[in-house]
Amino acid sequence: MISLNFDQKAGKPLKVLCIGAHSDDIEIGCGGTILQLAERYSEVEFHWAVFSAIGVRESEAQHAASLFAGQRLKGQLLKSFQDGFMPFAGADVKAVFEQELKNISPDLIFTHNRNDAHQDHRLLSQLAWNTFRSHLILEYEIPKYDGDMGQPNCFVPLTPEGAAKKVQFLMEAFQSQRTKHWFDESTFQALMRLRGMECNAPSGYAEAFYGRKLTL
Repeated sequence: MISLNFDQKAGKPLKVLCIGAHSDDIEIGCGGTILQLAERYSEVEFHWAVFSAIGVRESEAQHAASLFAGQRLKGQLLKSFQDGFMPFAGADVKAVFEQELKNISPDLIFTHNRNDAHQDHRLLSQLAWNTFRSHLILEYEIPKYDGDMGQPNCFVPLTPEGAAKKVQFLMEAFQSQRTKHWFDESTFQALMRLRGMECNAPSGYAEAFYGRKLTL
């Protein structure tokens, strides 16, 4: 497999923008990759944007970002759009991209898969592509009842320690979600194990993404 690495210029950190509709989306979709980037690159900064972080989910989002990004967390944007209604507030959502995210000028963007069954997820993916036209965008996947898992074309092999830490942090940060029977360790481990098998990861674990447009 071909490995993609980021050039790091002295004094210029690698800027990573993580976009999620809901408080746990970023961590579920690319938490392991974030941990790996933080370990691999000495100069990297993460920008977190969560569009529906209301009530207890706001504090959970703050805690999760501190766990996954740590001191590399450069900025965190938490909004209070209603879950499931973002397409009906499309103008206001788009304004966040144009007025608060565009100037970050990231090197790498993580966002939702454009074919995700959840309407909020699809909208954010579309707006990410509308806003960042000359950037590297990787679309992550979120397991759900809709059965919308696809065939990703970009894989990030994880270490066993990184995969375990991702699950540990998810369970610690999002206590409000643990009443949902799908939100458990086996769900997250199973998906990473499946993607790890597909890309023949040495550890057996990986996260997968959709790379729609890449410049090599």
